[in-house]
Amino acid sequence: MPAQFQNSSHVKSEGLVNAMDRQIWEFAKLNDFTIVTQDADFNDLNILFGFPPKIIWVRTGNLKTLALVNILKNYHDDLQKFINDSNYGCFEILKVTKKS
Repeated sequence: MPAQFQNSSHVKSEGLVNAMDRQIWEFAKLNDFTIVTQDADFNDLNILFGFPPKIIWVRTGNLKTLALVNILKNYHDDLQKFINDSNYGCFEILKVTKKS
C-alpha cells in the first residue's frame, strides 16, 4: 500500500467479501472509514442515509488495481481536503478512457 494510504483496508481484510453493501456501509461508519468504490449503490446509500461514511466514487470502468491506485494517488491532495470537509459526502472521480 502506498504511504499516502497506509491506514487503508480492504473488504477482504475485514472479512466482508460476501457482505451486502449496507453491511459494508455500517462497518465503515462504525470504524471511521471512507469507502472507495466503483459501485453506484454506495452513492445511493449516501443519498438515502447521509454521511458518514464518506464515499469516493471512482467511475472509470474496469481497471487493474495498480491503475486505480495511480488515480487515487493523483487525487491525493483533493481527497484529503474532501475527507476533512464535513460539508460533502461523495467525491466523484470520472475518468473516460478511449478505446483504440
